[in-house]
Amino acid sequence: MRDATLRDVAELAGVSARTVSNVVNGYAPVTEPTREKVEKAIKELGYRPNVLARNLANGRSGQIAVVVPFLDVPYFSELLQAIIPRARERGYHVLIDQTDGDPAHERELIRRGARAALFDGMIYSPLGLAQEDLAESDPTFPLVLLGERSSNAFFDHVGIDDVEASREATAHLIGLGRRRIAAIGDQPYPTGEAAQLRTLGYRQAHADAGLPVDESLIVQTGRFNRADGAAAMRALLDRDDPPDAVFGYNDTVALGALHEVLERGLRVPEDIALIGYDDIDEGRYANPAISTISPDKDAIATTAVERLLMRIGSKEPLPGIEVRASHRLIARQSTVGRAPRAE
Repeated sequence: MRDATLRDVAELAGVSARTVSNVVNGYAPVTEPTREKVEKAIKELGYRPNVLARNLANGRSGQIAVVVPFLDVPYFSELLQAIIPRARERGYHVLIDQTDGDPAHERELIRRGARAALFDGMIYSPLGLAQEDLAESDPTFPLVLLGERSSNAFFDHVGIDDVEASREATAHLIGLGRRRIAAIGDQPYPTGEAAQLRTLGYRQAHADAGLPVDESLIVQTGRFNRADGAAAMRALLDRDDPPDAVFGYNDTVALGALHEVLERGLRVPEDIALIGYDDIDEGRYANPAISTISPDKDAIATTAVERLLMRIGSKEPLPGIEVRASHRLIARQSTVGRAPRAE
């Protein structure tokens, strides 16, 4: 039995061969219903594009890079697990790099741009760079940015509305009657955009509710990890007036805080309610399970890959756009308690 061809896919999907090529290679925008028809036909026929021939003809490597600050942060590892199959479906291999948030390494990656021959484009979540650093990057190099930062005129940015998501997380705690809400994870320096947006959302929720913000409850951390979350929580619990709720700027911060609260013999959520951010797998299976802001990781991954391949396939540089993925608040045991068992 012969292998399925691009024309076979086009015939089954009822579209042109050019449309199938656009879907496979990300060369041009395709409507979602059309994309779904083509992808269904590809699966049904088991079509595999001749990636090697295509890459040789176009002078490409057939590889893209995904660069993140830390692989030990569960959010990034879960996002990679969503990106890799999306790229593989389009015939691309994924190279992975960890920057450790080192500004020099992150700056070198974007400055090399098109001179880096190992890959055709990059999905990039820099941690140690400010906006002025991104302005120095090669505008001809296919690049899609992730994370909480604004895109510039040259590159796409895919993320969620961090201010609104953080406002919702804080409003959830306020709605439960909590009034001394700590925020763990603030980073008031040029490269701390993610933290600053989450602090802004925290402040907005207080303003919406007509509540003052106790500045001493906004706690800075060096990283978004368990150790920093635990250290911040210990300091908060040592106060004469500890908080009655905590918004951790990601789930690992919240997990570190949870550990310290339970170590002190306090109850969650009765004594202190806790909410995190990112909806990592570990948070679902904590005891109690962590309430969280859940970004649509599949949408972020799919959009990032599609936008990058569109840039790789374009003969002219494309203008940068902002793409906002959806998010939702998931209330679990750490804020609303356990549901009573059925008799």
